[in-house]
Amino acid sequence: MSSAFTDLCRYPIVQAPMAGGGSTPQLVAAVAEAGGLGCLAAGYKTADGMYQEIKQVRSLTARPFGVNLFMPQPEYPGASPGSTGAAGAAPLDAAVEVYRNQLAGEATWYETQLGDTDGKRDDGYDAKLAILLDDPVPLVSFTFGCPTREVVQAFDRVGTRTVVTVTTPEEARAAQRAAADAVCVQGIEAGGHQGTHRDNPEADGSGIGLLSLIAQVRETVQLPVIAAGGLMRGGQIAAVLAAGADFAQLGTAFLVTPESGAQPLHKQAMTNPLFGHTELTRAFSGRPARGLVNRFMREHGPYAPAAYPQVHYLTAGLRKAAAKAGDPQAMALWAGQGHRLARALPAGELMEVLVAELEEAKATFAARGAV
Repeated sequence: MSSAFTDLCRYPIVQAPMAGGGSTPQLVAAVAEAGGLGCLAAGYKTADGMYQEIKQVRSLTARPFGVNLFMPQPEYPGASPGSTGAAGAAPLDAAVEVYRNQLAGEATWYETQLGDTDGKRDDGYDAKLAILLDDPVPLVSFTFGCPTREVVQAFDRVGTRTVVTVTTPEEARAAQRAAADAVCVQGIEAGGHQGTHRDNPEADGSGIGLLSLIAQVRETVQLPVIAAGGLMRGGQIAAVLAAGADFAQLGTAFLVTPESGAQPLHKQAMTNPLFGHTELTRAFSGRPARGLVNRFMREHGPYAPAAYPQVHYLTAGLRKAAAKAGDPQAMALWAGQGHRLARALPAGELMEVLVAELEEAKATFAARGAV
């Protein structure tokens, strides 16, 4: 395990920050108490909502934990962060309105309203930064982009380690230029949103598998690597460590724990034979995200616009209404490719099992090497 992070956790296991309710303070604390690194997800929360959850975690554990932030989004896909994007925004707004009309029948069926698409693209980024710099946490990670070197240096001054989610060697290089402390290398197998720095619709489905990406990033930058994507067993953790990672990050594995805030229907769907496989879709948020294939994804995914976070706000009420109606066919059932291996164990017990499996796999590797 990298010496840069040995004070944060006893085992090289990170609980992925899962926006949308999965990463509760109870889950984060349970993982931390069991020797892993638990992470809160600040995405879609207000700055105050994030801070209240930080205080909850602190009331439950004295162990280190992390907080994940979404980077501000440009006006339209392909635009550079900070650009006004007026020319590209107009056709995108029109595409979102077309999608709204196409979803009108869904709203009628679930007796709800489609959402306002004028939500903030910055996710309250500056306000969240201000809180985290004023009352620091041990680690802050970033998704959907790379923070500036000035932001990273500000966190360094208050003793906070920084991690940037990357999906390509080029993104890892950007993280190193920004002086981040580590990269979270996200393979195409990962559940939920792909953490690409720039959303390029032409690249949909062209992501890199985790083992290949670890090797490429290792040859590109000199930073500790947290590997993420489809990991559900201790043997897989051992494999990514052997491939060059310093830590393994698991999301779907922790999504089904009692401490997770995921909807019960979402948890049940993980091992339900009705949901046999996952795919990447823009149907629910406008950004590529991996989830269990359901009716909504099949019907609306093919023409969903590349418009994040507008589509997220558009479908938010619809997804909640579907959950309230007990219908998983219109919920965003985010899941990694290893979802069938999910185990509904308490988080602390799951950590114990993962560590035991990891140690067994390491011993097996060592025995084979001695032959």
